[in-house]
Amino acid sequence: MQTLLRKSLFVSGIALGATLIGGNASADSGYALHWQSVIGIVQANNVVGTGTGAATGAPGPWSAQGGHVNVDLDDGKMNFVVRGLVLAGGNSIGTPGAVLQVRGTLVCDTDGSASGGNSVLVDGPLVELDDQGNARFSGNVGYFPAVCTSEPDVAFLIRTGSGRWIGNGTVLR
Repeated sequence: MQTLLRKSLFVSGIALGATLIGGNASADSGYALHWQSVIGIVQANNVVGTGTGAATGAPGPWSAQGGHVNVDLDDGKMNFVVRGLVLAGGNSIGTPGAVLQVRGTLVCDTDGSASGGNSVLVDGPLVELDDQGNARFSGNVGYFPAVCTSEPDVAFLIRTGSGRWIGNGTVLR
């Protein structure tokens, strides 16, 4: 019985590995970007981007339990999920505080090298951030400028309605 169980686990592991390898190979084709997780801003007032395309971070730290981001640059589609995005300091620690809505933002050409010293921001619409710090968006955000596909320095931010960023995608694959 144990031998049969071991063989079943071994075959399942091989199948899972092949699926993951196949999934990564297809994810790299075309102009699709994937971030494996979402975290909160650690360093207050941190700036991502350059010139007119710079996004300034919130004045305090935020944390997140996780999430993921997928952006299809060919189709203009953005999909993100963030879980547990809450303040990590102050009297409202552990809650979203006064932030009721967030948006996903793609920051293309973060160093501005291909855009005359300015990064390019592509915003999704504002969506609800619930009391537990959960938000999601899936839809078309329109056209992504060519610099989003021609430059390797691209970031994904979660921003408030005021434009301050409070979370970001991590582990771009």
